[in-house]
Amino acid sequence: MPLLEFAGQRRATIRHAPVSTGQCVKQVEKGKAANDEFQTANSALQRGERVRELLQQRVKLPFDEKHLQCLLVRPELNQVLMGSLVPAGLLNIYGPCGYGKSAAATQALLASDFCSAHFRWVTLNAQDNAPERFLMLLAVALNQPEPLHSGAFSDGLQWLLAATERPDSASLLPKVLVLDNLDAICNPAALALLQQLVDNLPAQLRLLGISRGPLAVSTHSLDLQNRFTSLGPDKLEFSRSEVFEFFASELQQQKLTTVSVDNLYSLTEGWPTPLALYRGELRSGRERKALQDTASVQRFLADAVLGHYTNAQLLALRALAELDVFSDDLFASLADTTTELALSPSQTALAQTTPTPVTLSQLVPSQAVERGLPAKLMAGRGRWYRLNPLLLDWLQTPVLNGSAQRMLRVSEWFAQRRQYSEGLKYALMSADVGQIRRMAAEGSEALLLGQDTASLLRLKCSLPATALAANPRLRLVFGWVHAIGGQCRQATELVEHLGKVETHDIPLGRIQALQAFIARGQGQVEPALVLAEAALEDPELSIQGQLVTQLVRSSALCALGRFADARQASREAARLARQAGDTGSEALAVYAHARIELSKGELRHTEHLLRSSLDTAMQELARPARVGEIRLQLNLALVLWHQGRYQDVDRVLAVCTRQAEQTRDLGLLMAMCLRVLICRSQSHFDEAFAWIARAERIMQSWQVDGELYVPVLEALKASCWLAQRETDRAAQAMTKIVPYRQAGYSPELFPTMPGLMDCLQVRVAMARGEYGAARTQLNGLRAGYRDSMPMGVDLHMSLLDAVLLARGKSPAQAVKRLVSIVELAAKEHFISPFTELKQELEPLLRQTLDQLPTGVFTDALVKLFGIKAATSATREIVPLAEPISEREKGVLECIARGLSNQEVADKLHISLHTVKTHARRINAKLGVKSRTQAIVRARELGVL
Repeated sequence: MPLLEFAGQRRATIRHAPVSTGQCVKQVEKGKAANDEFQTANSALQRGERVRELLQQRVKLPFDEKHLQCLLVRPELNQVLMGSLVPAGLLNIYGPCGYGKSAAATQALLASDFCSAHFRWVTLNAQDNAPERFLMLLAVALNQPEPLHSGAFSDGLQWLLAATERPDSASLLPKVLVLDNLDAICNPAALALLQQLVDNLPAQLRLLGISRGPLAVSTHSLDLQNRFTSLGPDKLEFSRSEVFEFFASELQQQKLTTVSVDNLYSLTEGWPTPLALYRGELRSGRERKALQDTASVQRFLADAVLGHYTNAQLLALRALAELDVFSDDLFASLADTTTELALSPSQTALAQTTPTPVTLSQLVPSQAVERGLPAKLMAGRGRWYRLNPLLLDWLQTPVLNGSAQRMLRVSEWFAQRRQYSEGLKYALMSADVGQIRRMAAEGSEALLLGQDTASLLRLKCSLPATALAANPRLRLVFGWVHAIGGQCRQATELVEHLGKVETHDIPLGRIQALQAFIARGQGQVEPALVLAEAALEDPELSIQGQLVTQLVRSSALCALGRFADARQASREAARLARQAGDTGSEALAVYAHARIELSKGELRHTEHLLRSSLDTAMQELARPARVGEIRLQLNLALVLWHQGRYQDVDRVLAVCTRQAEQTRDLGLLMAMCLRVLICRSQSHFDEAFAWIARAERIMQSWQVDGELYVPVLEALKASCWLAQRETDRAAQAMTKIVPYRQAGYSPELFPTMPGLMDCLQVRVAMARGEYGAARTQLNGLRAGYRDSMPMGVDLHMSLLDAVLLARGKSPAQAVKRLVSIVELAAKEHFISPFTELKQELEPLLRQTLDQLPTGVFTDALVKLFGIKAATSATREIVPLAEPISEREKGVLECIARGLSNQEVADKLHISLHTVKTHARRINAKLGVKSRTQAIVRARELGVL
């Protein structure tokens, strides 16, 4: 059984334990807990050797070697955890149920330089709220005699801490003390002892606390001395790459595909225990089901995660799950409403009693999160949250009665705060025609600043048949919605129909602003600029309308290479956003500014702009996240990709991809394109084409106009085919792009894409050996740009120029040209063009390596092209007295992938006994005692 599955089931049985707080705590192993009883929490505890012996049995690791073998090896997390354990310091690992807190701590300790005698592990329970018992447990864990005191527990702890300073006792003191399940301690007297321990930690002791929520004691004094660290779910959850590593065996056996693993990551967001439970189901040989339908996962959610909630609180949680995001203030507006489970007629007939309505005042969201409800902060400082997608899916079935009433109340709440996009969304969900009309009258351009395109398009069908025809403003609203959602043709039809109605009072500038937005979305740069200029001349155009129109101008001017004018338009948009008092609007202005700087190749400045704006947006606590923030995150991911920081890209995309998919934000196309580019750079072409296919399916299901995504995806296909030397297939993909390029197509999301498409044509000619034609095309492209070429396109064309020089009669000029390009790219660590053109550049780069400037960028190029590996392959890198044999190395590689001994035997076609023999020999040669330590040591020595 996988370790995390074991951990999840272990916690699932504990909720029946007598805990005064109602929290789920870890169960003490049967027969191992002390059996002495105390009358009240603060009464004295009978002393004696028997009690001490029983307490000593509780000082042990929570998992045995068998379960540790199932751990996913996470060296980076181990390094973070051990780096945070400092002498006289406190590390608190907290997170909801199922995040593998104890497993992560166990793995880190066993992989460290500490031997087992150096750390002591105590799993606390509700009985430890007795101060005397807690005090004795600390004495046992610290290898100290029973503390002496005159009735005051604080005196006893002071005596105990003083005893650790004596020379004869200091040698017995462990280096690490782990207090697991700190949530069990809730008695003020016991908490006072814990506070005293934290404030007076011995100089050589490291304290590691594990809990579901933040600590109940003060840590500010340690904080000021940099001796306190708190690590939460964001560090414990699996990254996307770790999820793929976790299911490596299932991928190899074709039980799962890369798309299904990516869906698992999106659904769980790296929640370890559900993933481990699902892996256990797959390995059991039972019929494969969706993760959320798997019996073990459902039991985990019902028992371990939600088992300590009352029925009334569960109903309140189900009502909470009706909201995409929530805050205490928002949910408090629903406190006086009632709800109950909605039963079908057949269920009502079978029910023996009528469901009792309950009020939603039973739950305070922020308190539930602090007590372990799996939810993530949305806007900082604990104000806005969203539930984990897996838990959200579970809570939304079955449905509740009274949903329409609650959605109307939520719409009114947002309307009072002038957040009309969210207000319109929930008005549509309530199907209240009057509220829909009121929100539509206030909305239009403001909807661009919302993130509700998916809901608005989905719920448009629920409108009465006459609603759109009778309300011109509502038609304008949905014109914007269709345009934002990439359905520009439908938006155009609404605008044309709107223009035929002579009775409405909508200013012409508002209609022209929408037309400009539609034209820019269709890649028509100059028409968009003309319409935007006309809209801005209308004095009745609202501030929001002016803001959006200036953003359209900035995008169009940037595509035309008029960077100074584009920057002025983005400044005007930022001024209008500040005038409107909306940081969400300002985020879009920063997004426009960042795209200009990115086109100029200012990667570091662009990253600073994006991160600063995201930090600013995090400070606005009175609203959910906006689409502007999603675009900022996506552009940050693009900058990081240009610099080759793929792990950082993965983390950023993990934050925004699911939100973009849920809200039907076209930024999802950019996220998927970045996934394709990363896969291509790592030569994972099957996965790259899987992402392209997925992007096509999503765009088609969203009914997005082809011109918004077809050229981009075809260009990616051509790039992948070229990397595999499939020139004919690349040429076929390029033929589909030609009509768009001839029409002057310039996608709004990818302002440098036209130049990169042109470079692909040159590369196809080079791959066919048509170097003369390639040179002619390249010179023509450069002439067409004049002085307005984006930096990324310039680097691509310059590198292609160097390759053509090398393949012609000017190798010396080619080397000189490449050196100058490397010097230019190194200033911003602009490595993406080298990654894209790796196949064409490799021979020239090898020739030029000795002449390249030394530095971080050159080192990155060496690593990218594998030059160092090729020149040092024959060198001995493992300073072992007895080297690892090839067969032992094969076993070690399987162990590093998380395979059990039996799975290693099956994979290598050897007996289980032989695997164990190899494992013992590997440990002996590496000088370690466990599988985890062997993996870490092997990586240090270069064996793995």
